[in-house]
Amino acid sequence: MNAPIRSIVIVGGGTAGWMTAAALARMVRAGVAVTLVESDAIGIVGVGEATIPPIRSFNAMLDIDENDFLANTQGSMKLGIEFLDWNQPGHRYLHPFGEYGFSVEGVRFHQIWQKLRAAGRAGPIDQYSMCAVAAGRNRYAAPATEQTSPLSQLVQAYHFDASLYARYLRRYAEARGVVRREGKVMQVALRGEDGFIDAVTLEDGSRIQGELFVDCSGFRGLLIEEALHTGYEDWSHWLPCDRALAVPTVHAGPLTPYTRATARPAGWQWRIPLQHRTGNGYVYSSAHVSDDEAAATLLANLDGEPLGDPRPLRFATGRRKLAWNRNCVAIGLSSGFLEPLESTSIHLIQSGISRLLGLFPDSGWGDAERDSYNDFTAAQYAQVRDFVILHYKANGRDEPLWRQAREMDVPESLKRRIDLFRNRGRIFRLEDELFAETSWIAVMLGQGIAPQGWDPLADALNPDQLAAMLDRIRSTFRRAADAMPDHAAYLARHCAARGFA
Repeated sequence: MNAPIRSIVIVGGGTAGWMTAAALARMVRAGVAVTLVESDAIGIVGVGEATIPPIRSFNAMLDIDENDFLANTQGSMKLGIEFLDWNQPGHRYLHPFGEYGFSVEGVRFHQIWQKLRAAGRAGPIDQYSMCAVAAGRNRYAAPATEQTSPLSQLVQAYHFDASLYARYLRRYAEARGVVRREGKVMQVALRGEDGFIDAVTLEDGSRIQGELFVDCSGFRGLLIEEALHTGYEDWSHWLPCDRALAVPTVHAGPLTPYTRATARPAGWQWRIPLQHRTGNGYVYSSAHVSDDEAAATLLANLDGEPLGDPRPLRFATGRRKLAWNRNCVAIGLSSGFLEPLESTSIHLIQSGISRLLGLFPDSGWGDAERDSYNDFTAAQYAQVRDFVILHYKANGRDEPLWRQAREMDVPESLKRRIDLFRNRGRIFRLEDELFAETSWIAVMLGQGIAPQGWDPLADALNPDQLAAMLDRIRSTFRRAADAMPDHAAYLARHCAARGFA
């Protein structure tokens, strides 16, 4: 057997770096030295404040208490994403977590709902989602473990301050043996025989050697691109937004347990409520609006007083052609970027870390682990890409950006999904796909893709019994939500914010 790897060097801090360091801290117990290099002089992007439910499994892997985590990151709960004005001005829909209703004799709930809706015997589909009903009332309670409770249908993610989360994980990682080195990387030395990374040299001249390098340096891709010239697959022809402005504001209005994404003439605006402030931003296409006009649009549509000037970001949507090249694995923005419309940025970090742990190499550097890592990464990025493109393709707006998006050709993989759903509302997905059936249903229906029919198996069920079942679900979820505490009250009782040095 080949010798195990004994030294790992992570270049870059922020959310990606410290999530990686915290997860790899377990390797320290196995005799592996883990070193993270970052510079206080280099800023981090730090706008990834909204997450999706798998973040809970990452925190659970680290044995992190939910209330403690939320208290230290100024966090709040998230039951879904509200989309405003994507179909047309004034239109709203929610992409909730969790499930819609319950299947009956193998027939999916949304098929039953579609049949009854066509007959005028069902309400809007949100009425049959526990997460949607609670979110609409700004309510939250801890999910129940008893399957008979309607609260067992609650599925939550989080909003949190990304910089505080990085600091929280830094404390966690350093307490378990990860060593942080302060300084800018000035040089990357490659081995002559195979082109692998041998060491990085810092501004003070110190040289840090390693066997495995993890690039968490952000858009720059200091190792994966500048040193190894891996290449980038650009997807801006499908996702034309290439800039963003981010600005926090003071709180105004209720502390909502959901993210909001509002379509604007040249892009879309996010709103993410935290305990101490609200995160806001405008993702836009520079081909359709100037930076000054974008800033004016953002500032004119804030709920509260800005706490600073809008901070600009520039990006090209896409991914590295290889996320693992030689002895370097890129995680986070160094691996690729998909705009935060569905809050996937932090999940893609988490997923990359999980794959690295599951395919951790030895000193033999076999191709099998590297190829499997790259294949799965490419597939997952493509799945997320298609889901985000769906929001652009199926829009009802009339500005140039949105007309262009509606008329564009989309990947064949997405076209097939849309055609399948438009026919009889069917969703087929691979077991390891990130987005659940509920997610595809919510966005397809919300964006105006109406099925022409339903699964014929639904016609074998008694419509009166089905209508009675839908009425019970609707009333049960409504009563359960009305009994929940207000979201802000829940946070104040269980995970009120606190700071730490």
